[in-house]
Amino acid sequence: MLKKIVIANRGEIALRIQRACRELGIKTVAVHSTADSNQKHVLLADETVCIGPPASTDSYLNMPAIISAAEVTDAGAIHPGYGFLSENADFAERVRNSGFIFIGPPPEVIRIMGNKVEAIRAMKNAGVPCVPGSDGPLGEDIEENLRLARDIGYPIIIKAAAGGGGRGMRVVNNDASLTSSISLTRSEANAAFGNDTVYMEKFLANPRHIEFQILADHFGNCVHLFERDCSMQRRHQKVLEEAPAPGITPEQRQNIGRRCAQACKEIGYHNAGTFEFLYQDDEFYFIEMNTRLQVEHPVTELITGIDLVKEQLRIADGQTLRFKQDDITLRGHAIECRINAEDPKTFMPSPGRIELWHPPGGPGIRVDSHLYSGYMVPPYYDSMIGKVIAYGDDRKSAIARISIALSEMVIDGITTNIPLHQEICQHAAFKEGGTNIHYLEERLGL
Repeated sequence: MLKKIVIANRGEIALRIQRACRELGIKTVAVHSTADSNQKHVLLADETVCIGPPASTDSYLNMPAIISAAEVTDAGAIHPGYGFLSENADFAERVRNSGFIFIGPPPEVIRIMGNKVEAIRAMKNAGVPCVPGSDGPLGEDIEENLRLARDIGYPIIIKAAAGGGGRGMRVVNNDASLTSSISLTRSEANAAFGNDTVYMEKFLANPRHIEFQILADHFGNCVHLFERDCSMQRRHQKVLEEAPAPGITPEQRQNIGRRCAQACKEIGYHNAGTFEFLYQDDEFYFIEMNTRLQVEHPVTELITGIDLVKEQLRIADGQTLRFKQDDITLRGHAIECRINAEDPKTFMPSPGRIELWHPPGGPGIRVDSHLYSGYMVPPYYDSMIGKVIAYGDDRKSAIARISIALSEMVIDGITTNIPLHQEICQHAAFKEGGTNIHYLEERLGL
């Protein structure tokens, strides 16, 4: 196995990676900003390297500093976690060119899948169903763009090829606003992503967000680990996730999962990845691929019994997958609530000192968090401070357990979104299952 790795991240995911490494006997190097010297994984690491001041641009996004940390500690690989540099093809390439293993897919594949136009083209070639659209970037020909929109059928949506996180999108309902919408989206995309390429897709009014987890090794072996429902969202940001997705049939699951696995083989993908789909009227439509570990990976781990982070490490070490598709079975149901340091009504961040930390427990409860009593939640980073995950024999049991866990959880000293999760779990529509991506915002009146 790998002997030592750099964990190029912070918070709960850094601790999660560290735990997997410790199980496998791999030493860890925790790189951290000056604001994170008291992070739990930093205190537990075999070695630590401060890589800069609090601002992400000067620390967790500082490629030379992270690679230098690997050099001075004689580490063999770098795990990017999620966020920060995890889907940055240039970083993956620099890691590889510096003689280290990047624990993720090849930079060439990250680059293709990071451009939505290229990703859609690759998926269509691999037989993965996609949203009807322009099949490429939009040009400057106004009449041609109008023809495309009419052929697809309004409403359509203009998207930035390099977009993400809900940015770089604009819905268009008629010919009159199409040209100006394309122009505005181009300008926004260029300002936000440094790339003004945009494309056109059919706008699905009431879809669900369903994604498939895959694992692929370096030898052409690839499996899917079923699907997750991530439809409970606010401003295109996931709030609560569950696996499996309510209402998806075994036949649909195997059909789409098999196509995702085949697509990975065709594009030369290896390590962990996620295919994201919109699902409406019993049809799946590919929208993008996340070339990294997902925040919501624990729900998949609980229904399959497979540790995704340990498998990432094994794959990066050049090992073959230890199981085939028929070896993977789906058992029970899991639900994850993202716990954020924010006001549950205004969603304003709430950094500060944790006066008292008491995580929930009991059958089927898992808590992924780096918190401890006395820890100071800094104001510089994402507001997520942990995840509570509940597993049950069925969905009803999982909902009951997550509700109990939320009622037991104590985080004093700051404001969190726990009340929002408690409210969601009591919604009749959530208990029934199958809510679409607009449900939460409509419920909150946003």
